[in-house]
Amino acid sequence: MFTGIIEEIGKVKKISLGGASGSLEISARKVLEGSKIGDSIAVNGVCLTVTSMTSSSFTADVMAETLRRSSLGSLVSGSGVNLERAMAANGRFGGHIVSGHIDGTGTISRFVREENAVWVHIKASGEILRLIVEKGSIAIDGISLTVASVSDSEFAVSVIPHTAEETTLLSKKAGDLVNLENDIIGKYVEKLLGGAHSKDGSDSEKDDKFLKWLGGE
Repeated sequence: MFTGIIEEIGKVKKISLGGASGSLEISARKVLEGSKIGDSIAVNGVCLTVTSMTSSSFTADVMAETLRRSSLGSLVSGSGVNLERAMAANGRFGGHIVSGHIDGTGTISRFVREENAVWVHIKASGEILRLIVEKGSIAIDGISLTVASVSDSEFAVSVIPHTAEETTLLSKKAGDLVNLENDIIGKYVEKLLGGAHSKDGSDSEKDDKFLKWLGGE
């Protein structure tokens, strides 16, 4: 489990893709402290297992499902990546519950500066947007952020200077892909309700039945 509080920005040293899978070697410093082979490190929000280490880098395998769900396949040598070690049992819970299991990708549509903050607008599928709520949490490239607004086609977050300095988010440009992980609590609620929405995010007949049940009808 992760918290979405990025520990450092690493750099892709080597990327090897063969067919639908491959491996990444990432230069890092802080996340190597106390880490060992078999540990989990989130790379742009994707939980990867360390398969080998040096004093200045670690390597992780990337399976086909991960490449399909995430933007890791678009990385190149030299790309900056957000890194976070799995949360220690005695650690502080500064962000929100992040599993490192990406739900899909979104596309940055625009950046809008507002005094000391920058609004980042991201287009996403209805399947992802239906689980996003205003003032709720979402992980963008592994960064725990609060949703500032949401519509039927996109959502936005407001990024403070500290987050801008400690992550890669504002180094991106309009049109770039970002990894998205919905709040896990929302996903479990939807599952318990029997998947009350269709794939495009629209309401279904189950919604009506559930609302009537809540109203005692």
